Amino acid sequence: MHAIIPPYLLARLAASDQPHVARAAAAARQTLAAPRVYAPVRASLDLSVEGDALVLEASPAPDRVISDAQNREDLPGVRVRGEDDGATGDAAVDEAFDGLGATFALYWDAYRRSSIDGAGGTLEATVHYGEDYDNAFWNGERMVFGDGDGEVFTGFTRSVSVIGHELTHGVVEHSGGLQYVGQSGALNESLADVFGALTEQHLRGQTAAEASWLIGAGIFTDAVQGEALRSMSAPGTAYDDDVLGTDPQPAHMRDYVHTSADNGGVHINSGIPNKAFHLVATALGGPAWERAGRIWYLTMTGGTLSDTADFAAFAAATHAVAVGEYGEGSEEADAVHAAWIGVGVIEDAAPR
Repeated sequence: MHAIIPPYLLARLAASDQPHVARAAAAARQTLAAPRVYAPVRASLDLSVEGDALVLEASPAPDRVISDAQNREDLPGVRVRGEDDGATGDAAVDEAFDGLGATFALYWDAYRRSSIDGAGGTLEATVHYGEDYDNAFWNGERMVFGDGDGEVFTGFTRSVSVIGHELTHGVVEHSGGLQYVGQSGALNESLADVFGALTEQHLRGQTAAEASWLIGAGIFTDAVQGEALRSMSAPGTAYDDDVLGTDPQPAHMRDYVHTSADNGGVHINSGIPNKAFHLVATALGGPAWERAGRIWYLTMTGGTLSDTADFAAFAAATHAVAVGEYGEGSEEADAVHAAWIGVGVIEDAAPR
C-alpha cells in the first residue's frame, strides 16, 4: 500500500505513553490496524480569433469526483462534489478537489499527460476516512485522506505535495510499476516525492531556488518539532521531535539504511534519490519541472526500467534519457551524472 505516513513513524507514535499525545497514540494504533483494500475524457475549450477566423482549441481537463467517507472506513463514501460543482465549504472536500486539479495541471502542462492513466481517466478521492485516521494513501483506484488526530497530525488534504505524491504512485503503476520493496520501492517513493514537490512548485510558479523542497509541510500540528515529513534538499532534517524521533532519511549511500522494516526502508532510503533530483534541479536552475522533471518523467514512463530497478539502474537510465534529449556532454547530462556521484550511487570514475 502506498501511504504518505511511513509505518515506522506511526509505530513510534502508537508506542508513546506521553499524556499530551494520548489521543494521537490511540489514533496511530487505529490507523495501523485499519484495512486498506487495494483496489470519459473531458476537455476544456479555448476560443480565439486569428484574422477573420474563429479558432477553437481543445485540451484535456480534469474529471474530479470527491466522496465523503463520513468517518467510516468504507469506500468510496458519499459523492459530495463533481467536476462541474461549486465549492462545498468543507475544507477537506475543496482542498482535495483543488489538489487533484493541481496535479492534473502539472502532468498536462509540463508533459502533455492527460490524468494519471494518460488517457483522461477520472480522478477520484475520498475524504474524512475513519476517525482520527493518521494517513493519506493511494489504493490503486483513488486517493483516500484521513483527518488526522489533531495532536500530531492535522488534515492531509492541506498539503498539495501529499496529493501529488500519492497520485504519482498511480502514474508509476500505469507506467509499468516498481516493486514496492528495497531500492525499487525507495525509487517508487522517491518518484512520488519528486512529482509531489513539482506539483506544489508548478502551482506556486516557483523556481528550483525558490522552492521549499518539503514533502507534507502543514500536516503537523504546531506541537510537533518539525516542518514536514521529508526534506528533499536536506534528507534527515525534516523533524526532530520528542515523540516522533528524528527524521531517519539518509542523503548519501554511505548512510544507506539496511532494514527489514518499511518494506526494506522504502520511505527511508528514498532520501538518496530525492537528494539526487534536488541536485540536478538546482544545478540546472529555473522551474524544476522543465528540464530536471522532464528527464525524470521520461525515465519513469519510458518503459525501459525493470520493475526491480535499483538506484544504479535508475541513475544510468536518467543519464541515458538526458543524453538522448539534450546530447552527450550537455549541461543536463552532466548535471545528472554529477548528482548521482554526489549521493554516492555511482563513482566519480564510473563510465557515462
